[in-house]
Amino acid sequence: MAAPTPDKTNPDLPDPQVIAKTYAEVAQRASSLISEHVQRQLKKGVSTPSDELGIAQAFMDMMAKLLSNPYKLAQSQMNLVWDYFSLWQHSMLRVMGMHTEPVASPEKSDKRFKDEQWEEHFLFDYIKQSYLIAARHVHDTVSGVEGLDEQTQNKVNFFTRQYIDALSPSNFAISNPEVFRETVKSQGQNLIKGLNNLLRDMEDGSGQLRVKMTDTSAFELGKNVATTPGKVVFQTEMMQLIQYTPSTDKVLKRPMLIVPPWINKFYILDLREKNSYIKWCVDQGHTVFVISWVNPDERLAERSFDAYLLDGVIAALDAITQQTGEKEVNAAGYCLGGTLLATTLAYLAAKRQKRIASATFFTTMTDFSEPGELGVFIDEKQVSSLEKKMLERGYLEGAEMATTFNMMRANDLIWSFVVNNYLMGKDPFPFDLLYWNSDSTRMPAAMHSFYLRNMYMQNKLVEPGGIEIDGTPIDLSKIKTPCYFISTIEDHIAPWKSTYLGALRFGGPVRFVLGGSGHIAGIVNPPVANKYGFWVNPSAKLAATADDWFKGAEQQPGSWWTDWQDWIVSHDGDQVEARDPAKGKLKALEDAPGSFVKLRLDQKAAA
Repeated sequence: MAAPTPDKTNPDLPDPQVIAKTYAEVAQRASSLISEHVQRQLKKGVSTPSDELGIAQAFMDMMAKLLSNPYKLAQSQMNLVWDYFSLWQHSMLRVMGMHTEPVASPEKSDKRFKDEQWEEHFLFDYIKQSYLIAARHVHDTVSGVEGLDEQTQNKVNFFTRQYIDALSPSNFAISNPEVFRETVKSQGQNLIKGLNNLLRDMEDGSGQLRVKMTDTSAFELGKNVATTPGKVVFQTEMMQLIQYTPSTDKVLKRPMLIVPPWINKFYILDLREKNSYIKWCVDQGHTVFVISWVNPDERLAERSFDAYLLDGVIAALDAITQQTGEKEVNAAGYCLGGTLLATTLAYLAAKRQKRIASATFFTTMTDFSEPGELGVFIDEKQVSSLEKKMLERGYLEGAEMATTFNMMRANDLIWSFVVNNYLMGKDPFPFDLLYWNSDSTRMPAAMHSFYLRNMYMQNKLVEPGGIEIDGTPIDLSKIKTPCYFISTIEDHIAPWKSTYLGALRFGGPVRFVLGGSGHIAGIVNPPVANKYGFWVNPSAKLAATADDWFKGAEQQPGSWWTDWQDWIVSHDGDQVEARDPAKGKLKALEDAPGSFVKLRLDQKAAA
């Protein structure tokens, strides 16, 4: 039988010659990429996969405990069978046109099953519910195993969830109704384009898959992100200090210093004008200074936590005094930047120097006894392995840290992009927050090793004299500075109950506020958005536990920003003439956001 002749009258049908050429190009790229990857692995001497995270041992321990209680395992299996039987009944009744309540339903916040066909189509509804039933039983079984130590149990729970998330039917072309429709409609062109996107991401990652989250070419620092006007007025090897141009005639007497984390970049607080915390503070009459940390390479391998404190925060305080004549500032620290700020306060207390009049902590941990899911990645074996890698390079690669954070919200930050980019064959949407999220930073080897071992592993920051900075013992209880803690109820990086434990360690008055949402959205929450709300406890004294505090807390509408502003003004209501960074005593080196922040590791790797 002769081959069918292509329908030239239908412009929607793809040209077979174009399809053949596309397949050949994809095959050639894939073959070349695989060959290069194999050669790199051979050069490295990699013969067997390693288990640096200790996953295999954790699951072997779990299985041994699970099999030691066969009755409980059998009960779990019977419960699973019963749920599947109920699902079968539900499905048969639906086939006969009867309405019944589903056996398993996704959470309202679960975006994987938002397509209406997951509920309306019999087959996709069955697939969805079957997956949800299996996922629940697998998770409940492994999380209910008795006799495991806490670290092993947490590791099993975390990586079981990764496994469950990976096997979601939404992640496969044939079982995702949206992908299935697009595949039929485009005659598979979405999958061809998706494979090209996959190969592009592997090529850009030098053989490692780095899922592209956004169109980075759509953004430019200083043009459409990080646009608040200002000047770099000072810099050291470790940082640039930015002073922002005032927008009011009068400003608060005390300048404001923001200490961001160096795990990522400061402009999360200055993405766009309408949600920029920095711009909002300027408009409220603050003279805002922000530290922009260096993105280190091997030359800074030996820079320690001390260097970030002395050549970072202390140097910034000296520069601000020189620029404004003010000896005291209102300081704010975000996440790891807050941990550094707390350490600085204790350092200054030991020196009997009052240079920070008030301190604000955004989602900051100082007591690491309950680190949350990040603790899964921090034990002796993993830290030792990480130190070995950092010793070779001089730093922790930024993409490795980013992957760890993305795994904590894998469905939102990994699998949604796998579906969009590789199954739907779409280009990632330009989104400023994801542009920032993909803008990775490195960690100097000495600093990161000190941070992991002394804080996460040994929790020495809460011990009086547990750590020393430049020979000075650090004691958080000596901090008498008024402090404002803002944490968020859905934070997966710095769990709010953990941050509350740290707030109890301070020796001065502390106002603790709990915002809605998570680590980023709960902090970057401008008043005009009128979202999330926040909780405050009217008691002047912190309760003994986070749960007790929450029982007495009252939810307020809107943004915590206004509550914080009222708190700041209550400690510093005096005003002076606005300070122009271009006319200060320090020479303006360049326009904000400065050059340090503009180094992107992904662009360097792709060049």
